[in-house]
Amino acid sequence: MNPALTHRPLTAWITGVGFIAPGLPDWPSACAVLRGEQAWVPAPSVLPSPALLPPAERRRASRVIKLALGLGLEAAAGDDVARLATVFTASGSDGHNCHALCEQLATEDRHISPTRFHNSVHNAPAGYWGIATRSMAPCQVLCAFDGSFGAGLLDALGQVVLDQQSTLLMAYDSEYPEPLHRMRPLPDAAGVGLLLEPRATPGSLARITAWTTEASATPWQHAPLEPLRAGVPALRGLPLLELLAQARWGEVCLDYLPGMQLAVRIEAP
Repeated sequence: MNPALTHRPLTAWITGVGFIAPGLPDWPSACAVLRGEQAWVPAPSVLPSPALLPPAERRRASRVIKLALGLGLEAAAGDDVARLATVFTASGSDGHNCHALCEQLATEDRHISPTRFHNSVHNAPAGYWGIATRSMAPCQVLCAFDGSFGAGLLDALGQVVLDQQSTLLMAYDSEYPEPLHRMRPLPDAAGVGLLLEPRATPGSLARITAWTTEASATPWQHAPLEPLRAGVPALRGLPLLELLAQARWGEVCLDYLPGMQLAVRIEAP
């Protein structure tokens, strides 16, 4: 999407949220922390088993695939997922699979297993989603490094506005083992899922409007979770999720690209 076009606000309605992060296995647990009802207790991310996948694909599913599918299925819970357009966005690839491939290529035997190879591509989670849900709806797979959450949100909102298509956004990141971790120190697997609709429904949680801006990003005051927001590109949207969890309507300005931020307004549905 041309950034110049996104100065025009894009609006949709949020009807579902998925969330997975260290110590926060789902959206209800994240809501409790974001509302101040519960303290955040750091713990390794819990990735759900992709039960919709056939047994063979379930065995092959990597951490990032479990993460992406878990986010989408929680956000779209109770919906007909096969009808939904999808946007998958991540700042990199499957960290553990990348590490294993590099280890293998550093040996004299450079034969790569077929599973490792087909899981190495950036759109692998989208492929597994199609297998799991049998969806034939439009699908986009994006990467914009640290701006991947913002790029994914703008792309999903654009589909909702232009195509009047219900769209499921899955923004996620996976950690790398050492020595790659030193160069890209993501703390753990984490991400956000948002189900966006072109019009309000009885299940709508909020109205969301987003546009690009040159204004500075809003400093986030949630000290316990700020390291996650800053350390995981997929969690750059935590300030808007805080508004949503608290049903507190207002605007935040999120980190996006150098010299360009993403303004987001959350309102009552």
